[in-house]
This record gives sequence, structure tokens and C-alpha cells, in this order.
Amino acid sequence: MDKPLTIFDVAGRAMSAQLVRMNTTASNLANAGGVAGSEADAYRSMKPVFKTSYDQATGLATVDVKQVVTAGPAPTKRHDPNHPMANKDGYVFEAAVDETREMVDMMETARSYKNNVEVLQTAKSLILDTLRLGK
Repeated sequence: MDKPLTIFDVAGRAMSAQLVRMNTTASNLANAGGVAGSEADAYRSMKPVFKTSYDQATGLATVDVKQVVTAGPAPTKRHDPNHPMANKDGYVFEAAVDETREMVDMMETARSYKNNVEVLQTAKSLILDTLRLGK
């Protein structure tokens, strides 16, 4: 890190990480129930992997997204020979997305994002109050 972290850096990076988490969750929900003609082409759930970064100068820690990986069970194989995407054996592969879990992740992500917005608002308010003391 080039310069010491501030509370604005910490909250901003946390919000960026939560935005990636929200986008992967939205993608998972959008692809729930999607089918493909092969297991390799079927959608697999995505999850971000977070990495904690420590700042020696301030003692603050923040989070970054290290990577986005596929996670969860393999696609479900279903016999449906009349489906237009069925393979030569009559099977389609349905994305194994747990919609309930994804909705819980979405609510948790939204709360975390909101908490970081409140941290920024509180820090801003405290700085403004401090400046007013000097008048």
C-alpha cells in the first residue's frame, strides 16, 4: 500500500467487495433453472473469494476480492428427450442454484453494504463536527 489507510479507504473497499458479491449473487439468481445440453456448458454458481489486507502504518484492515470462483453442486442431469437442448441421449443439465441461499446472501450483502454507507456517513459527520469546533 502506498499511503496509510483511512476509514474512507476501508469502508470504500468493503463496499466494492460487497458490490462484487451482489453481482455474483444476481448472476446466480438470473441463471437459476437454466438448462444446457452438456454438463460443461451448464451454469455453475459463482462466489467471490475475499482477502484481508492489513495496513501496518495504521493497524487497520480491509478486504479485497481475490478472485471469483465457481462453487456449489454440479448441474442436475435430467432426462427430457423432447427438450430442444437435450443431448443425443435425451438429457439436459440444469443449473444447480439454491435460490433460497442466494436470496439470503443477497440480503446479507445489502446489509453489509448499508452498514459501510453508515460508517462513511458517521465519519463524515464527525469530521464536520470537528471542523466546526475550530470556528
